[in-house]
Amino acid sequence: MFPSLRNLLCVTAAACLAFAPTANACTSFLIKTKDGDPIYGRTMEFGIPLKSNLAVIPRGMTYEASTAPGKKGWSWTGKYAATGMNWLGTPDLVDGINEKGLAGGMLYFPGYAGYVDPKEADLQKAIGPWQVLTWALTNYATVDEVKKALADIQLANFAPPFDLGGLKSIPLHFTLHDASGNSIVVEPVNGELKVYDNPLGVLTNSPTFDWHLTNLRNYVKLTPYPAEPLKINGQTISSLGVGSGMLGIPGDSTPPSRFIRVLAYSISAAVQPDAEKAVNTAEHILNNFDLMEGYSRPDTAAPDDITQWSVIADTKNRIYYFKTYEDQTLRQINMDDFDLDAKNLVEISIDQVNKIPTVQPPKDKDSASLQ
Repeated sequence: MFPSLRNLLCVTAAACLAFAPTANACTSFLIKTKDGDPIYGRTMEFGIPLKSNLAVIPRGMTYEASTAPGKKGWSWTGKYAATGMNWLGTPDLVDGINEKGLAGGMLYFPGYAGYVDPKEADLQKAIGPWQVLTWALTNYATVDEVKKALADIQLANFAPPFDLGGLKSIPLHFTLHDASGNSIVVEPVNGELKVYDNPLGVLTNSPTFDWHLTNLRNYVKLTPYPAEPLKINGQTISSLGVGSGMLGIPGDSTPPSRFIRVLAYSISAAVQPDAEKAVNTAEHILNNFDLMEGYSRPDTAAPDDITQWSVIADTKNRIYYFKTYEDQTLRQINMDDFDLDAKNLVEISIDQVNKIPTVQPPKDKDSASLQ
């Protein structure tokens, strides 16, 4: 169904992505169970519908790197199966997990992404940034493997094979986590790929990851415990209630503020005994970053950013959870339920409108039911 990334990129992307610069609110994080099993979560904010569906990519699929128009790029054959969210009907994964538990996503990185000049790109190494996540998930099992492999590729400023309303590139950076709990951030800056170990496990958008780490020094008192009462000239000043250990955390939706806030949630979340309970915790964290229509409005004619979907990846059990703007019911896909040696990619629609159940009158005085 999807034999080549290059040949099957959606030709209708022009209308759908003309306002891509407004997408600047994705939030991602990592928490762990009592046994150290990682649970990854992220939101996807975008003003224009991405028309994402679930894609299950089997092993052994062949991909061609999208490069300059009319130029043949290098190719690879996927070693591992993967599943995740695609966009605009293409086989490109915006977010996902592979059969070895490597999980991650692309996040918008405007104003800071700096790719290799197409005129200077090595076509045997260069790749469009929109393909990087699929390349990583279909080829590698751990973040260490990805780190080594990144030395052999270039992210070049090729014109995307679809019209982006005047944009000549898609500014992206990447978060990746593996089943051992290791995390990295990959950022193209000034034509070079910068790779950061990420023990915090969180990522939002611009500026660069090292800037966010510096900014974190302004919030060195993040704690779920109450602040100690302040004593001044014999007067004791106590907080008005619980939560005073998080006083000063920014509440707006800018990337720096969300970085601090999602870190506060992830480090304060109670450690759960198993993955199922940790997934529930992750969903509660995601709920704090859900953008409804109208809250984040651009200063142009572009539509509002909304949280089109949110996902959670259980990296140990290879289960991928998702919910959408229209349906807040958390659903799941288990890679073990699919033939990972199939010949074709499987695409599954995520469109569904939630029907709120109604409490039915009891048939007798001691019972009632939901419908």
